[in-house]
Formats: sequence, structure tokens, C-alpha cells
Amino acid sequence: MTRMQPLRTVRAGVLEVAYFEAGPADGPPVLLMHGFPYDIHSYAEVAPMLAEAGCRVVVPYLRGYGGTRFLSDSTPRSGEQAALGADLLALLDALSIPRALLAGYDWGGRAACVVAALWPERCAGLVSFNSYNIQDIAKAMRPEVAENEHRLWYQYYFHSERGRAGLAADRRGITRLLWRLWSPTWSFDEATFERSAAAFDHPDFVEVVIQSYRHRFGLAPGDPAYADIEARLAAQPPIAVPAITFDGADDGVRPVSDASAHAHRFTGPRSHRIVPGVGHNMPQEVPRVFADAVLELLSASNP
Repeated sequence: MTRMQPLRTVRAGVLEVAYFEAGPADGPPVLLMHGFPYDIHSYAEVAPMLAEAGCRVVVPYLRGYGGTRFLSDSTPRSGEQAALGADLLALLDALSIPRALLAGYDWGGRAACVVAALWPERCAGLVSFNSYNIQDIAKAMRPEVAENEHRLWYQYYFHSERGRAGLAADRRGITRLLWRLWSPTWSFDEATFERSAAAFDHPDFVEVVIQSYRHRFGLAPGDPAYADIEARLAAQPPIAVPAITFDGADDGVRPVSDASAHAHRFTGPRSHRIVPGVGHNMPQEVPRVFADAVLELLSASNP
């Protein structure tokens, strides 16, 4: 079982970011962004595939995970979408990467979508699981159909102090359950889960997670440092960069949608694909499919 070692660190914005890097330093840069509740090992197989194809691959731990740390005790432990996007932009700056292909899912896909929408000059292309992944917080309290509300039980749980206490008391129990519910056809073993679950022992994991799931429903204030970015995201800005988007046919979080559902959010070239037999953690479930999408976009941008 591959462990993504050794890690490097760099100061980027309000964080010291821990990240894995592979491939030639002069290759086309690709940033692979993990989600909740996962870690960089979602890309344990994707990263070497891309490195072997000549890409410079960077896989960072998000704020609140693994070796990434806040530089100051006074920085709010926010998990809001603007913070995730700002972290990714700061990392590009810290690594002196003017433009990169951005790929991700869940929280990491949201960070990639934020940068692609607001700073398109920094994004050579986008691979996004669950398509347009920028939250429309103004509409977040509108109820959905019962089946979709049922899928989001964990978010409502985290809105309560009981949920905060539950996550703090049993990080592995809750996150292991989410892995099973969200990817019902993925047969991961305990060693695979534990390899990623170690990242949840981060001292700020609980606070970042709880703030994220409350903020997206308008139930918790954001970090004032990101108010301007959140205001821009409230307008639901379109994504103009070339994109490949996916849904997993067996995703236990987000229902499958066809290309038309988010077509108005993509003003550039976009291909949307539904992957059979795949749940929520696409890059770890079907790494070859995910890696090939990255290489397809790179090839299209450098014919």
C-alpha cells in the first residue's frame, strides 16, 4: 500500500502547507485536491500515473488535515469555501506556479472551482467531481426532496453541539461510516481507511469541519478576511476554463445529474461524464479514469 512520502512544507497565506510532490519540476503543473473526510492518499495511485506522464504533481493537505498547520493561533479555524479557494491560490503563489491544471472532488473540488471561477488566469483546466461545486449559500436553507435531505444527515448533525461532540469523540467512527455510505460499491480495507484517518487527528480538524458545515447554511459567520471572496462567490460566477466534470453513478452524497443541470455555470469547453460503479471518492476508486481526464485536458491545451 503506497504512502505518499516524503512530504514537503511551504508557508502559503495563513498556513504552513504540507504537500506531496512528484514528477519533473519543469513538467506541466497539476494540483490534486482532496475532500472531506479523506486526505492526500485519495491520489496515491493518480499521482504516480501523472508523474510518469511528465507532470509536476502537487497534492496538498487542506487546512485542518494532516501536516498542514495554521501559522497563528488567532486565525479563525474556518472551513468556508472562500478560505479553501484562497488557500489554493496562496499555495500556487508560494510554489511560484503561475498557472496549473486543478483537479479535485468534495472540498478540494470546491477550492479548484473557486480558483477557476475567480482567477481563471491561474487555471489551465479543471477536473471537477460533482460539476459546479461553488455553494449558493443564499439558497442553502431551501429544502430539497426527501431523498436528498436524507443524504445530508451528517451536515445537520454537525449543526448541533451534539454533532460537534460526536465528531470530537469518535472521528474514525463517523468518517468510516461516511466512507461506506458515500461509496457503497468501493471495497476498501481497514488499512486503507487508517492510512487516511491519521490525517483527521489534526488539532483543528473538528473546528474546521464544524465551521464549514455551519457556514454553508448561513448558521455561522465566516472569517472577515474572506468576506470579499464570499461576496464574489454569492454571484455564482461562471467557470470559463476548459473543464471535464464527473458524477459517480453510486455517489451516496450528491445525486447524479446530466450535463444540462450545470451547463449555465460553464461558459468554456466542458465535457460531463457519469461514471458507473463509482461513489464519492472517484480518484481512489477509479484512479486511471481520473488521471486520464487530467491528461486529456493537458493534451487539449498543448496539441
